[in-house]
Amino acid sequence: MKIQRCCGMSCAVVVLVLGLLPRLAGAQEKRAEDKYACLEPSPAAQCNASNTCGSPSMPCIVNVKRTGHSASATPSIPNAKDNALFCVTTGTTVTWRSSASNTGFLVDFGASSPFDPPETIMGGSKKAVAVKAVRTGCFRYAFQATKSSAVRGMSEASRAELIVLGGE
Repeated sequence: MKIQRCCGMSCAVVVLVLGLLPRLAGAQEKRAEDKYACLEPSPAAQCNASNTCGSPSMPCIVNVKRTGHSASATPSIPNAKDNALFCVTTGTTVTWRSSASNTGFLVDFGASSPFDPPETIMGGSKKAVAVKAVRTGCFRYAFQATKSSAVRGMSEASRAELIVLGGE
C-alpha cells in the first residue's frame, strides 16, 4: 500500500477545515442556549424564587463590574450568575452599584425604562444609584463599566434582561 504525503495548499485547507469543525459545532450549540427571555411568549413564567431579587420591603442590589473582556451585572441573589435574567416586583428599589474600586458604569434601558426615574443610570464604586421598579414587563438593557485606571475610553459593554412582575 502506498501512502502519499499531503503537501501544499490543499492539505493546509483540509487541516484548517478539520480544525474549525468542532468549534463551529460548539458555536451552533451556544446559539441555541442563548435565548432571550423577552422574546418568549410568556417571559414572566421564567421568574421563580431562585431568580427573583428583593421585594417592595427589601431592596435588590445589582453589582456592575468590568471583567476581562466585557462587563457584568450580578443581582444580590444567592448563586446568581453574571448577566443572567433576574426578576423584581413593582415597588422594589433596585440599587445599582459597583464593588470594584475606581469603576464607573452606565445602565440603559432605552426609551422604555421600568424604573422611576426613567433616565440612564450612571454611577460607580463611589456612587450607588437607587431606582424604583414601577412598570411591569420584560426589559433588555445595555450596560458598560469603565475602570478609571484604564486607557481613556476603554470601557466594556454587555447586555442582559430584567423582568418586572406586578405587585402582590
